[in-house]
Amino acid sequence: MQRNSYQQAGVDIAAGDRAVDLMRKAVASTVTPGVLGDIGGFGGCFQPNLAGVAEPVLVAGTDGVGTKLKIAFMTGRHDTVGIDCVAMCANDVAAMGAVPLFFLDYIALGRLVPERVADVVGGVAAGCRQAHCALVGGETAEMPGFYPVDEYDLAGFCVGLVDRSHIVNGHTVHAGDVLVGLPSSGLHSNGFSLVRHIVFDQYHLDVGTYVPELGRTVGEELLEPTIIYVDAAARARAAASIGGMAHITGGGLLGNIPRVVPEGLRVEVDIHAWQAPPVFDWLTRLGMLEEQERYQTFNMGLGFVFIVPEASVDSVCRALAGDGARAVGRIVPGVPGVELCR
Repeated sequence: MQRNSYQQAGVDIAAGDRAVDLMRKAVASTVTPGVLGDIGGFGGCFQPNLAGVAEPVLVAGTDGVGTKLKIAFMTGRHDTVGIDCVAMCANDVAAMGAVPLFFLDYIALGRLVPERVADVVGGVAAGCRQAHCALVGGETAEMPGFYPVDEYDLAGFCVGLVDRSHIVNGHTVHAGDVLVGLPSSGLHSNGFSLVRHIVFDQYHLDVGTYVPELGRTVGEELLEPTIIYVDAAARARAAASIGGMAHITGGGLLGNIPRVVPEGLRVEVDIHAWQAPPVFDWLTRLGMLEEQERYQTFNMGLGFVFIVPEASVDSVCRALAGDGARAVGRIVPGVPGVELCR
């Protein structure tokens, strides 16, 4: 009878220890005053500063990067998808009016390559620094026979803090309010199953293919990280009373803005009010995508939307001038939903 070991079964504990050693510096770069202890314990500890917070409420969000990870596998570049992971979670928390406090990641893979895991976590740490939250822990799960040896999945968990009276949930949105949008950097982290079907399955392009209208390669365009809007959300809240905030993710503009609009109100979006990045026209042409499909799948150039009283539009736009903010629509009485206007 042959003797067996965990390593023979495909789980390399030494590689896991090496990965932890390689990521320590990146994790340490995210430490904030509330962090208690170092990585390696059974749980991450965080002591929030509750000064000036009358009724503390924790806001939690979890998300992943989806099939955008396939682009990382194809290019061999793994240092940006961690930013996407943080953005997908922290932006959702910020959309509730909360300030992100801490973050945890989960990486599941078929074979643990320490340097690759360190690259991924380095991206997570970069995203945490942008969101001003601490990376207090995570899990790297080597699962041979479950995932392909050169692939992984990545998910994250973010917890933020808000005073109960300052929660932003759309309850104060009224007819006449105005939509103020912030530009996206491109596709962000949604719609990639459709993108991959068009670009790779139908047109057989390579990640190294240079696309003149994009000004860079396919891989460079598709790996462009999701913008983290935490600072912008804080500036907007400081400038005016915000009725609702929407992080434009899966479901696009059509699916996400109505999540913060009360019954009896309708959203009108002026689709000529902003200039979308060229990747959207490129995909529309290649995939012959109809308008409804585009706006319910992609962010179409708007990554985050505020709903503000008309009297506050100028002050919010001034506070977000450096972020490219502009009025992109309004709230009107009517059947719930989004109308794309010209």
